[in-house]
Amino acid sequence: MKKRLLACLVVSIVYLAGPIPAWAHHGYAAYDETKLLSLKGTVTDYELANPHSTMSFDVKDEQGKVENWVAEAGHIRLMQDEGWTRTTLKIGDVVTFFFHPAKNGSHAVDLVKVVLPDGRALWAHSSHDQAPTDKEK
Repeated sequence: MKKRLLACLVVSIVYLAGPIPAWAHHGYAAYDETKLLSLKGTVTDYELANPHSTMSFDVKDEQGKVENWVAEAGHIRLMQDEGWTRTTLKIGDVVTFFFHPAKNGSHAVDLVKVVLPDGRALWAHSSHDQAPTDKEK
């Protein structure tokens, strides 16, 4: 009886613990990883957070209309390993964002790298193998 109870307990734990990694992260299928674009924008929000850090920024289009963009980046530990802190970006900073655009054309992007006003570049993922291009929207 004890062996059967123990076996049921082990199976239950494995069954319940199995899906947790799947819940913890989503993929990047919504982004076009074959394209790397850049935009210069004004930071409107910045959160170093788990499971993903985010930043919002405004960009003026060719007619002068302000477009709101949201960039998704890595988790806190990864970002800190790349040199990010909670005060890296401040509201009003003008920086250049390098990103993979959304496949659906929305202004939600997968951030690859940011170039700060002082010229320093900070990566948002372990994407050092993806050199930014001069292609801009």
